[in-house]
Amino acid sequence: MLAAAPLGRTHRGGVPRLRLAEALERTAAILAIPSDYKVMMTPASDTGAMEAAMWSMLGRRGVDVLACDEFGGRWLIDARDELKPEGLNIHHAPYGQSPDYSRVDFANDVVFTWNATASGVRLANGDWIDDNREGLTICDATSAVFAMALPWEKLDVTTFSWQKCIGGEAQHGMAILSPRARRRLRGYRPAWPVPRILQLFEAGEDTAAIYDGGAINTPSLLCTEDYLDGLKWAAREGGVPALINRTKANFQTLAAWVHKTDWIDFLAENPAIRSETSVTLKFSEAALAGKSEAERWAVSRRMGVLLDREGAALDVIPHPQAPAGLRIWCGPTVDVDDVAALGPWLNWAYHTALENPTG
Repeated sequence: MLAAAPLGRTHRGGVPRLRLAEALERTAAILAIPSDYKVMMTPASDTGAMEAAMWSMLGRRGVDVLACDEFGGRWLIDARDELKPEGLNIHHAPYGQSPDYSRVDFANDVVFTWNATASGVRLANGDWIDDNREGLTICDATSAVFAMALPWEKLDVTTFSWQKCIGGEAQHGMAILSPRARRRLRGYRPAWPVPRILQLFEAGEDTAAIYDGGAINTPSLLCTEDYLDGLKWAAREGGVPALINRTKANFQTLAAWVHKTDWIDFLAENPAIRSETSVTLKFSEAALAGKSEAERWAVSRRMGVLLDREGAALDVIPHPQAPAGLRIWCGPTVDVDDVAALGPWLNWAYHTALENPTG
């Protein structure tokens, strides 16, 4: 599938540039973004895309930052400790819960995460976003794009990376910019110095080369070819509606196992905000009674070793900042039959870890 990748060539012209342009065009088409929105590529995965948006655009007005996990917390730290814009409002919620969206001031720019990957919490919808907002909405939508319905008209900057819902290698990030976001880039420069790798200013012009296969820095043509393969697969599957249905089927299958299993539960207690891609689970109140969090984490890690050793599940340990338990990926690249087959393996790993914690 990757044999046609134009490796070892400059990305600035010829076939490599056509490949990069194709990646942008296919992204826009599959996601069905509005015709006046633009898609661009950034270095450094979703982190690079989000930080580029924040460093290049914030500071013109106050900022509201919402966070409920480690990754949203990174954008909070960027705003609070690095950029320090005037009029900063922080809305923070613990793992498994959502911030209070009703407190957001839409006279400000608003920075938030659609799907909190580390806590298994997502936005149920975008109804809370003011259609008549004065500021920009800057949304980290990795682990949501291609798997959840996004209200593009509510989002001015939307970022994601290739390795989440489309299953490609990480390497690069993507930013989808509304006309309002591009106007900000044309007419504003922040007071703080912006490193070249985080500069989006040229993206303010609708005819910028960055929307036609250009790049901020040298992209990986191998990763680009892999992303193109994922986009073509998504199209064959039926586009975003079909990928959302795949995700929902995976989540519902895993949820059915959770509901009948007494030792595990969802970290997000409110069903309306449970992520259907990065499903984050905790040990139930009845399970591991009397054990410390360190002891619970020992069971999590032991389960991970056992499942990995048997080839039954990979990378199911939660983020280190989350409570002990499991994190199961149910995004669209997963087959529902594999999710169904996983339940018995998880039961085996849990009981084996309790009976033989070190063997």
